[in-house]
Amino acid sequence: MTKFAIVTGASTGIGLELAKLAAADGYELLLAADTPFTEVPGNAKTLDVDLSTFEGVDRLLEAAGGRQIDLLCANAGHGLGRAFLDQDAKDWRHVIDTNVTGTTYLLQKVLGQMVVRNDGKVLVTGSVAGYIPGAFQAVYNGTKAFVDSFVAAIQNEIKDADGVTLTNLMPGPVETEFFKRGDMMDTSVGVSDSKSDPADVAKDGYDAVMSGSKHVVSGWKNKIQTTIANITPNEVLAQQHRNMAEPGSANK
Repeated sequence: MTKFAIVTGASTGIGLELAKLAAADGYELLLAADTPFTEVPGNAKTLDVDLSTFEGVDRLLEAAGGRQIDLLCANAGHGLGRAFLDQDAKDWRHVIDTNVTGTTYLLQKVLGQMVVRNDGKVLVTGSVAGYIPGAFQAVYNGTKAFVDSFVAAIQNEIKDADGVTLTNLMPGPVETEFFKRGDMMDTSVGVSDSKSDPADVAKDGYDAVMSGSKHVVSGWKNKIQTTIANITPNEVLAQQHRNMAEPGSANK
């Protein structure tokens, strides 16, 4: 029987590249996103859905039609730049609901079935941002700190289910629509030409989940950054992040 995979946040960027890899590997695909699909690999089915809500996640699982989910790439995420005190509450709420609430609910639903049968693979897109207090990107970085911590905790909880793989993919800045959607195109990180290629990041994550790895930091610079972050005071990290993400920093 052909294996079945769900990829969220699959309309562009890392999610689209993950979908291409899974399609090339022979998976039948259900792709979910809340933005228009730029490309649809293979014969994948697509679903326009907001995964920031329980109802959206339930719609996604209903669209799977009761099929066994062999691979889940939980990649859906939403960013938001600018100063926290200047943000509209509905905007930062959507970031939290997408990155934390929706992801947590989806994992609970899918992992539960995998653990019962002791078989399945899940790749979650966390971020090295979870290691850094994100001045001018505070809510987003906070949600990724949750994801990084949450995945590590659940890995321990399900460690006896040795047929189930749960992997955390932690990239740094990636050349995707993320910065445009997050209103960060006037920041130094938004216009930087040193961002990672989403295809490279997706390949790192896909190889990691297929090999059974618990986590992978994509890119050697990001590996160094996470190591340094563990011993650097938060106020220093926050200032470093401010230098990258403060509005207008692209012109400094």
